[in-house]
Amino acid sequence: MGVIFSNTNMVKKFIEQFLGNYNEKEIKKIRKIIPKINALEEEFQTLSDEEMKAKFLSWKEELTADPSRIEDYLIRVFAGVKNAARRLSGQAFEVKGKTETWNMVHYDVQLIGGIVLHQGKIAEMKTGEGKTLVCTAPVILNALTGKGVHVITVNDYLASRDAEWMKPLYEFCGLSVGVIVHGVEAADRQAAYQADITYGTNNEFGFDYLRDNMAQNKADLVQRALHFAIVDEVDSILIDEARTPLIISSPAEESTDKYVQYSLLVPQLQENDHYNVDEKTKVVTLNEEGVAKMESLLGLSNLYTEAGFEEVHHIEQALKAHVIFERDRDYVVQDDQVVIVDEFTGRLMPGRRFSDGLHQALEAKERVEIQRESKTLATITFQNYFRLYEKLSGMTGTAETEAEEFAKIYALDTLVIPTNKPIARQDLTDKIFKNEKGKFLALAQDVREIHQTGQPVLIGTSSIEKSEALSTLLHSEGIKHEVLNAKQHEREAEIVSRAGEKGAVTIATNMAGRGTDIKLTDEVLELGGLAVLGTERHESRRIDNQLRGRSGRQGDAGFTQFYVSMRDELMRRFGGDRMSGLMESMGLNDTDAIENKMISKSVENAQKKIESFHFDARKHVVQYDDVMNVHREKMYDRRRRILFSETPEEELIRVFTNFAQNLAEAHIPGETVDATANLDEIFETLRSIIPAFPDNGRAELENLSARVDIAQFIETQLLKAWEVKKEFFPAEQRDEIIRFVLLKSFDDLWLEHINSMTSLKDRVALSGYAQKDPIVEYRREAFSMFKHLLFEIRSTATNNIFRIEMVETPTVSAAPEMHTNENQIAENLSGSTDVPNLTRAERRRLEKARNKQ
Repeated sequence: MGVIFSNTNMVKKFIEQFLGNYNEKEIKKIRKIIPKINALEEEFQTLSDEEMKAKFLSWKEELTADPSRIEDYLIRVFAGVKNAARRLSGQAFEVKGKTETWNMVHYDVQLIGGIVLHQGKIAEMKTGEGKTLVCTAPVILNALTGKGVHVITVNDYLASRDAEWMKPLYEFCGLSVGVIVHGVEAADRQAAYQADITYGTNNEFGFDYLRDNMAQNKADLVQRALHFAIVDEVDSILIDEARTPLIISSPAEESTDKYVQYSLLVPQLQENDHYNVDEKTKVVTLNEEGVAKMESLLGLSNLYTEAGFEEVHHIEQALKAHVIFERDRDYVVQDDQVVIVDEFTGRLMPGRRFSDGLHQALEAKERVEIQRESKTLATITFQNYFRLYEKLSGMTGTAETEAEEFAKIYALDTLVIPTNKPIARQDLTDKIFKNEKGKFLALAQDVREIHQTGQPVLIGTSSIEKSEALSTLLHSEGIKHEVLNAKQHEREAEIVSRAGEKGAVTIATNMAGRGTDIKLTDEVLELGGLAVLGTERHESRRIDNQLRGRSGRQGDAGFTQFYVSMRDELMRRFGGDRMSGLMESMGLNDTDAIENKMISKSVENAQKKIESFHFDARKHVVQYDDVMNVHREKMYDRRRRILFSETPEEELIRVFTNFAQNLAEAHIPGETVDATANLDEIFETLRSIIPAFPDNGRAELENLSARVDIAQFIETQLLKAWEVKKEFFPAEQRDEIIRFVLLKSFDDLWLEHINSMTSLKDRVALSGYAQKDPIVEYRREAFSMFKHLLFEIRSTATNNIFRIEMVETPTVSAAPEMHTNENQIAENLSGSTDVPNLTRAERRRLEKARNKQ
């Protein structure tokens, strides 16, 4: 019997002892390449600027012709990029309205990081190691293939700043740069994506992908093929935001009155008496007494009817809004709107909305205008969007704690890159207090003492509310300071860049300002560098490590310490009450702290439990979206085929063929006609599609016995009818009419399918009570629904092409825009362009909708 290891670290040490450390082995291999790059770069120093630029031009021509040779060019291109950076030294450039002097030439460790990125891996590089420059060599190498490279970061400011900052280097190497930020017009987006290198945020890239797959014309597409992406702050984008799918939606027609009603009623419910709160999962559920209470308040006999089931959901969302979500922590009210606060960065997220009625419940709670719930038009998770790239890599200061998730979800290895200089920062043991009041008083006293020495202090808080409470306390102590939270987003970079000045005290919500260096003067370094104080431990060790990483960049001095109270959310959820009682029994005052490595270790264990829970939650999201992703990829591929087809009529005939087969299979279960077959239904369907279906068609149909022959008969009748019908369309307009009908059938039914799949997910969640695996049930039912979707699309397209008419106007220019809602379609259909219309009934319905405006 073999040895069983119960301790993961033990297993890891055992493997490393016998097989060697994977990280060290990979870095050792890469290190062997660096002297070759540096030697060639020295040779390049003898060339003129024109000669060096000519080399890049030559490499681009060669790699564009044969991208498969890219590995042969790694050493020469990396050497060329380093040389180009050297040539720029001392030159001044405008970056975000400020003059910046170029003083960057790649260190060896930056070249190592660049090779790791080129290999399609994640490079963990500590704060201050120059990640912005690190990515330039792999970006340029891959952009020389002519396929385009995307550099993705967390916000518009960093995307535009980094693009402007690195632009002189890219342009020296003969490459163009584009930027995608919020609000950029479609034409400018197209130009940005056509550039060799495109900077932007994860949201913008993802939404452009969805919008492209809703486009009605090839001219509306903005993105090209997804070739290679480097994700900056990869942990923030691929981990923290992975629970939130990208959704393009339009308002639904449902009334908002119920949200106000439930918001007024739920305060009458009492915790434990009427509902239960699970703080670990942040879920609120009605218990039996709560259901009875709500039935009484609403005057209903039974909430759990088919109609009432949706009401229970909205009641629980109202409870969640009142009980779980806190103003100025989870959201702020700004300009009469509820704006989400990113729980990881503390930044505001305007435009983002909570789903499933939660945002409306918060609007009702805060008594601001309630926006109607939305109907999903297109959606994708970040996991599945980023997995569309041929090659993906990323960089961050804190990835190692999430290496397992990167490997399992994205198939990305993580390598820790050595620092350019040894880390001199001290990470002190946590200070632990009985309660929050004592913790903040002690923190303010410590800040005062440090501030008097001139050493700069950066204080990390978990919420806007906490940052403002601490700010009030520091004001009362007469300590001058800056506050950086979601409410000061525009001043973020400026405040952070000054946080290392002598005597500076800065309060920052979580990791607001991430991506901006805190540079220290020699005087500050002599005072001990930057002091970083955390006001509580975050749910994730990685977020704590990000805060620590603000101090000690490039071997600078500095120290970090966390202040923890037994009433902090993390501690309350994992045994804080017991420890608080122990501290009471010790007779400690509120401001007395204990520093105990065992307690700090137990905090880290609690964090690991929560990280594991969140990993499972994200894995859960992926499991469901992987099913939907198969549908999405197949539908988007078919849709694109229609959009790009030079001969849409061939696509229509393919639809006829498949529809004929589907119709025969639907009504003839066996290979031949028997008692279970329903030829009447086939005949009636053909009569409804083809008004001029011949009277003798029924007899001809009944003479056939094989299902395959009947399918052929149906197809033949459709093709005959089409030869007649298509003559009603002007030849020069026919292709666009066909394309319009096919796309409309796809889009309308795909939209229904998306929302049906959402309902299915909610429904199968209950199947766990019936001893069934919800994901297995979801896959099974989703397969059946997708088959039905394909049949419905073929049936609808076939019906519509035979019923279509022409609006009597002289010319046709293009198919109407279908991006948004029915009213716009109505406006387009009755406008001045000659466009295909559907049935008379549909035209009347659309006209009614328009007249209501």
